[in-house]
Amino acid sequence: MKIVHSDEIDSNRASLHREGAAYRKLLLEGEPGVDNFSLVISRSEERFSPRHRHMFEQFRYQLAGTADYSKTGKLEPGMLGYFPEAVHYGPQLQGGQKDLEVLCLQCGGASGGGYIGRGEQLKAAKELQSMGSFKDGVYYRNEGLPGKRNVEGSQAIWEHVMGRPLKYPEPRYASPFLMKPDNFDWRPVEGANDVYEKPMGVFTERNTASSFLKLGSGATHEFGSPGRDIYFVLDGAGDAGDEKYRWGTTLYLDPDERLSVSATEDSKLLHFRLPDLDDLKPEHREA
Repeated sequence: MKIVHSDEIDSNRASLHREGAAYRKLLLEGEPGVDNFSLVISRSEERFSPRHRHMFEQFRYQLAGTADYSKTGKLEPGMLGYFPEAVHYGPQLQGGQKDLEVLCLQCGGASGGGYIGRGEQLKAAKELQSMGSFKDGVYYRNEGLPGKRNVEGSQAIWEHVMGRPLKYPEPRYASPFLMKPDNFDWRPVEGANDVYEKPMGVFTERNTASSFLKLGSGATHEFGSPGRDIYFVLDGAGDAGDEKYRWGTTLYLDPDERLSVSATEDSKLLHFRLPDLDDLKPEHREA
């Protein structure tokens, strides 16, 4: 179990392989491997990325500004996007917006390709800069070096870390999902008093999921499930176990962990359930 408060975490310069400045608060990070993940609050200025795809899946909840992904669509404040692995999106065109802020969960997907952590990505980008340069989201390798000359930036990082060409799995979906949670109705949570939920969807055979939870002032609810759960406080205040929560408080629960949460103010939380990838881990494949 982990409980972190976003206002206690420093914001640091983020990726080197995209145009424009980006700053991130790293809220949560998993362990290297198939089921690795990271959760960040990302703030960017004059951001640009080309149309691309990833070996991992991600959720993006727009906190401020409008993220323009060109023909993929736009994420306005309060919208939630699910971007499946191996599915193209973008390009991202920030234009003159100075205040673009997003809560971003990235995690290993159903194919078992895993996820490279934020720190390892940054380290690899710095190493690649000694052999070429990043421009407009593309990595340009210096002449005379082995490997493809022009590669999309995140792909170049993946191949540098893994030491082999990137082969994407067949996509499970045709396009990303851009959701408008305000247009969903709240449903009462069975067996709970003054607790409501908005399920946003369950994705792939690995049961990646997202929803919103609402607790009325004075309500108490037990968080947790057989899976790995993340909760991010969007509004309100209260108690999460022995800790006080507020906007930006983030809760992580391992499978079958439970946490009693009591609201002292009307509260709203965004919930993510990480995919179940246990049987894709090397120790299970070898068994």
